[in-house]
Amino acid sequence: MIHRRAPVARLFVFPVPFLFQQPRSFSIMATTTTPNAAQDTLALIGRILIAYLFIPAGIGKLMGFAGTVGYINSVGLPLPEVAAVIAIVVELGLGIALLLGFKTRWTAIAMAIFTVATALFFHKYWAVPDAMKMMQQINFNKNIAIAGGLLAFAAFGPGRFSIDKR
Repeated sequence: MIHRRAPVARLFVFPVPFLFQQPRSFSIMATTTTPNAAQDTLALIGRILIAYLFIPAGIGKLMGFAGTVGYINSVGLPLPEVAAVIAIVVELGLGIALLLGFKTRWTAIAMAIFTVATALFFHKYWAVPDAMKMMQQINFNKNIAIAGGLLAFAAFGPGRFSIDKR
């Protein structure tokens, strides 16, 4: 395995299209390695585990569309039917795309944004009675952690065992 030093770089700045370009310089010296079979296998397992959360949730929302719309309406979001369709598309459609490793970086960013928005709208632990506070805070923190895992896929890609790498 060959280790080489990464060039010295500056902090990246938005807009998002620049997210996937190689940095021109780094302020901290780092070593890079070529991904190996173990890393690719772990990336596949990670995609499977995250998809395991999203795909069944999307199917549940699709099969119980009226209940999903009612729940979204109960938190006061506008256009609950549209929000339910967006949730189904993200959880089922993008969940399958993530599982297969298709357009993984963009898929992961979209899913991370959706997951953070879901945490903010549906798990407001700071605004619930004390009896519900702990469970809502756990769910809020879970969503934030899931978004972090999705952003790791956005940063490092899906691994070799994916449609993106075919």
